[in-house]
Amino acid sequence: MSTRRSFLRDAGALTLGGLVLPQLSQADSLFSAIAPRPIGLQLFTLFKPMSDDPKGTLEKVAAVGYKEVESAFSLRGGYYGYTAKEFKKVVEGLGMTWRAHHAMGAPFRPRPTPPSSATGTASGGQGAGGANPRPAMDFSKMPPMLSLRDNYQQLVDEAGEGGLTYLVCASTPVATLDEIQKSIEVFQKTGEACKKAGIGFAYHNHATEFDAVEGGKTPYDLILSQTDKELVKMELDLAWAVKAGKDPVKLFQEHPGRFPLWHTKDIKSDLKTITEVGNGVVDFKSAFAAAKTAGLKYFFVEQDMAAQPIESITTSYTYLKNLQA
Repeated sequence: MSTRRSFLRDAGALTLGGLVLPQLSQADSLFSAIAPRPIGLQLFTLFKPMSDDPKGTLEKVAAVGYKEVESAFSLRGGYYGYTAKEFKKVVEGLGMTWRAHHAMGAPFRPRPTPPSSATGTASGGQGAGGANPRPAMDFSKMPPMLSLRDNYQQLVDEAGEGGLTYLVCASTPVATLDEIQKSIEVFQKTGEACKKAGIGFAYHNHATEFDAVEGGKTPYDLILSQTDKELVKMELDLAWAVKAGKDPVKLFQEHPGRFPLWHTKDIKSDLKTITEVGNGVVDFKSAFAAAKTAGLKYFFVEQDMAAQPIESITTSYTYLKNLQA
């Protein structure tokens, strides 16, 4: 199944080593001390329904019980065909909060995705949900997307108009040191603009950010070390970190307070198939037990372009609700 990152490049296969997060000592007691948090949804999970019928789809999301949403691009352009102010009104009218928005770091245009390419597996990018192929989608008529590189101030202004808490970079070129350095420069200036607007800025990872580049460093290491920790936070995608053989809890411990946003995404033991939260190998209990260390403020379920989206987000919601009970 095509994903945001796989629109840009395919990632190499990764081994099973380190795929399960280690248990924290006294995890149960630590987790029970955490007050239940509102469960959010990254709307990329419902890409086609949100492109076809955004308001009707949001009504279904609210009916499941979700209280917060994070938006992404759609075939309608803008904010699912709305202005930022209009989308805020729709979301709030359904009893939810529009918490964050994903924007691309650099310009790109998705390629058409025929059904034969949708396998229900993740190639290292912004995952794929479900085992059934999804219908082909024609991106040729989609309005051009804004990017942080070229339009960061407009995106910050619109985030302010929408009352967002965070603007998030969904994906950016990081294959070379030059691409990484250019992305870091974009993050710094976007973070500064966001701060002036009273908004947080964060970067969302995939698995490829943990692949070493020239000099042996990884893009993730370089982004963490070469950006202002007060201006550039991280939205850790738990499944992609696990796919890359990383321990999210260790990342939290090494960079405390740097991870106010999470994608609570799950992945099966093949490290290819994105699945409903609780149906894979990600150790969410240990992750949530370390929420204070991470600096967690908001988390969003994501099962990219799930084949049976409403059923899938209901399963994930139920798991997380029970986990926080």
